[in-house]
Amino acid sequence: MSNKQADETIYKNLTQLGSHTPLPNSPDEAKLERVENPKSDMPYLVRFTAPEFTSICPLTGAPDFAHLVIDYVPDKYIVESKSLKLFLGSFRNHGAFHEECTLEIALRIIKCITPTWLRIGGYWYPRGGIPIDVFYQSGEPPKGVWIPDQGVNPYKGRG
Repeated sequence: MSNKQADETIYKNLTQLGSHTPLPNSPDEAKLERVENPKSDMPYLVRFTAPEFTSICPLTGAPDFAHLVIDYVPDKYIVESKSLKLFLGSFRNHGAFHEECTLEIALRIIKCITPTWLRIGGYWYPRGGIPIDVFYQSGEPPKGVWIPDQGVNPYKGRG
């Protein structure tokens, strides 16, 4: 099988990569996609950072802002990054509390790719004077994988 044929096989189920794809109206409409892990024979960490994540307060309709850091150790699949970008963007008009947004993102990624390990840090900017940070981890980190600190300081005008 040629490299081109292999690429076509790996990417045949992707519906968003390489085409104009509008931002989904909600997380429920967003399609998170995956591709085969090209290095499934070795453990490694993947990090996505979304420093400008937004959602809507479900009670007031005011915007909420967060710096998200998503770390995972893949198994058979990795998250296709354009679909993740569209999924995260779909929260812009979605009303949910910080906790729900952060955990929903973690659970959708787990459902999509069944990683060996995942953690998410939702570092939310304050409204009403109180920042709310939300953290989730799927279990103990796997041995032998370098897992760096998420690099986001406790709130001091975060930047």
